[in-house]
Amino acid sequence: MAKNTKNFILRIDSDIMDAIEAWAADEFRSTNGQLQWIITEALRKAKRLPKKKP
Repeated sequence: MAKNTKNFILRIDSDIMDAIEAWAADEFRSTNGQLQWIITEALRKAKRLPKKKP
């Protein structure tokens, strides 16, 4: 996990949230961890992840 994190409020459809919570449980992750993983994977696939600082 990144050293610097930002908090924000996310409004999400309850059916989508239920699916994310179930997926997180299947992968032994927290819901927050699952959302971070989903976002990171989407950014990686789109080649939009920021470059890591040395």
